[in-house]
Amino acid sequence: MDASVGEARRRVRAQLTEWRSPVELTDNAQLIVSELVTNALRHTGSRSVGCEVRILGSLLRIAVSSAGAGPAGMPTAAAMEDEGGRGLLLVCTLAEVWGVRPRDAGSGHVVWADLAIGPAAR
Repeated sequence: MDASVGEARRRVRAQLTEWRSPVELTDNAQLIVSELVTNALRHTGSRSVGCEVRILGSLLRIAVSSAGAGPAGMPTAAAMEDEGGRGLLLVCTLAEVWGVRPRDAGSGHVVWADLAIGPAAR
């Protein structure tokens, strides 16, 4: 799983670097991708996931799809001693808006998050 998450982060960084995105946007996008890909692999039973980034006007859309039947994800209240359980809370904090929708093809779902693009971005 770690290799998949790392590869998703690298690809997102490469694309956003090509688009000359601000460092803060790139860093936040990588964090969101890490959380969404990790959740998809850990909680849905999917053996693989898809990740897409695209520009929608003044927003950067990050979408992670999985074919698994597990829960789509809702933020949880993690206890202080818990090592996990804060990923979607981070997504909520960083994203302008985020959500879950069914996948277009077959079973599963897509979790997406929109980040505001700063003035220096494409």
